[in-house]
Amino acid sequence: MEEKDDVNSAGASAAQRRGEAPERYPVLDGIHSPEDLKRVPREELPELCAEIRSFMVDSVSKTGGHLASSLGAVELAVAIHRVFDTPYDRVVWDVGHQAYAHKILTGRRESFSTLRQLGGISGFPRMDESPYDAFGTAHSSTSISAALGMAVASRLKGERDRWSIAVIGDGALTGGMAIEALNDAGTYKKGLKLLIILNDNNCSISPPQGALSSHLAKIVSTRTFTHAREVGKRMLKPIPGLWEVAKRMEKQAINFVSPPSAIFSAFDINYYGPIDGNDLEEVLCVLENLKRLDCPVVLHVATRKGKGYPFAEADPTAYHGVGRFDPEEGIPAPSPGRKPTYTEVFGRWICDMAERDHRLYAITPAMREGSGLVEYEKLYPERYRDVSIAEQHAVTYAAGLACGGMKPVVAIYSSFLQRAVDQVIHDVALQNLPVVFAVDRGGIVGADGPTHQGEFDLALLRPVPNLTIMAPSDENECRLMLNTAFSLSGPAAVRYPRGRGPGVEVTAGFETIPVGRSRLLRQGSRVAFLGFGTMTETLRPAAEALDGTLVDMRFVKPIDEAAVLEAARSHELLVCAEEGVLAGGACDAVLELLERESLPVPVMCFGIPDVFVEQGEPSQVKARLGLSSEAILEKVRARLDSL
Repeated sequence: MEEKDDVNSAGASAAQRRGEAPERYPVLDGIHSPEDLKRVPREELPELCAEIRSFMVDSVSKTGGHLASSLGAVELAVAIHRVFDTPYDRVVWDVGHQAYAHKILTGRRESFSTLRQLGGISGFPRMDESPYDAFGTAHSSTSISAALGMAVASRLKGERDRWSIAVIGDGALTGGMAIEALNDAGTYKKGLKLLIILNDNNCSISPPQGALSSHLAKIVSTRTFTHAREVGKRMLKPIPGLWEVAKRMEKQAINFVSPPSAIFSAFDINYYGPIDGNDLEEVLCVLENLKRLDCPVVLHVATRKGKGYPFAEADPTAYHGVGRFDPEEGIPAPSPGRKPTYTEVFGRWICDMAERDHRLYAITPAMREGSGLVEYEKLYPERYRDVSIAEQHAVTYAAGLACGGMKPVVAIYSSFLQRAVDQVIHDVALQNLPVVFAVDRGGIVGADGPTHQGEFDLALLRPVPNLTIMAPSDENECRLMLNTAFSLSGPAAVRYPRGRGPGVEVTAGFETIPVGRSRLLRQGSRVAFLGFGTMTETLRPAAEALDGTLVDMRFVKPIDEAAVLEAARSHELLVCAEEGVLAGGACDAVLELLERESLPVPVMCFGIPDVFVEQGEPSQVKARLGLSSEAILEKVRARLDSL
């Protein structure tokens, strides 16, 4: 046990014990399933954890991925698969950021070179990828609801020995859905094998202190303690007042060393912990005790994000989601003089506008770094709020601020805005409140796959009355649209993609553009290309090759009806393109207008078909969907030839 943090010396000693030559992963190489894990001598498990971390850093440095959380949850994954009978016992990893060790232990280590790549394994748990992935995750706060449903189904089917386990982080626990699930779970008592593991890896709940907390967790997780509690309940409940006194004394005793139990006590769910989630022996001991129980329980474990990799331990936020990097050097600093991302354009704009207008108030649901609000928070902390993982609250909170005379800006990812569409409709748009939605990651986002593609926002938002929707084709247009959205007296959304634009210099100050007015970028004949957002530049090569007209539509709602009708009357063919679903999206707005005006011009629509878009580099994904410049040119040329 002395060498558990020394990968090389521990690895060599294990190989020598087996009479083999030293290898890089002497223990891990023999594990292809949890059954193999169960055969590993207990004293070699700490070494296995070290090898998993070493492999994880080496592999993720080549593919990119969510690193810091997964490094912290290695012991937890090892202990769960060691103690429980997976996949019969089902494990739901909330979000899935911390599930890489789980994937490595369940037969997917050889596939890690394909992680998040086109045709490779997902960065998140997926039911169609492995029977060990009990539930598909990627958005937060869903695990308790899913595991509770599984546990109830098992009870109804008579599977009395089958556990359903939800592993949820302290951040995901801030999501309203998790609290709703706890509220429901608390109504179930004996006969329901539901284990909720709170993986506290960010110190938002105090970590355990000293041996007393650890010792108490082990004691109260034993069958003897639980049996005594049940006997006491039966004996004391008939005596008026005495049971409530005893219950309060028990809660106070546990809360003395573990205050986080209060929230779970409020839901009447048994709570154990906190324990050191990176102490493998302690986690194994407690899980073995809890497995003997027959009721919903919460185990609180404290883990260290980035554990075992000094760069990630020092800055877990930077190593939460990483691209490719040199593991010896860490993540490289941004190169000077590079083109800004759309997120950086937004981050600069919101700081400038906040200085100009003191009514501006920025809100993000746990996406400060990702949404470009780091500098803003430093400059204007009194007009900034990270509401944690609570998208619905973020939108209605903004509505309340607007009612109070502020000008709120909600910075939110497209795929996360899906969770708050009701609030956008009911609380903002119906009351015509001046809330700006800065919708980041619109369109194809790449390696995170179908759970994070921003393909649905335009179709979800376009039917909503009072809502103005804009999609910039370049960086300068993005700033102009943000200015315009902020100037309106009603709700507006500016939807922009992940990453960098075409490299247009941002020269705009605070000027606005006319609502519902497009830009004519190129005048041609026969075919008119109508581009929404990023697809405008994608259409440009085809427009130039075919001497066509190119229009940057700018507005998804209201669309520039005059420009569309003029193009329809003066061209033989219209080509519409958007980086979103075709069903109900921006191209449908063009078709609806032409139908209303009874204009029979042929129209070709390019967008995302009725599929969930898989992971891969955005250029690869767009090519597969037929949204590359080359694919569009080929199809349009063929159509023109047929006219």
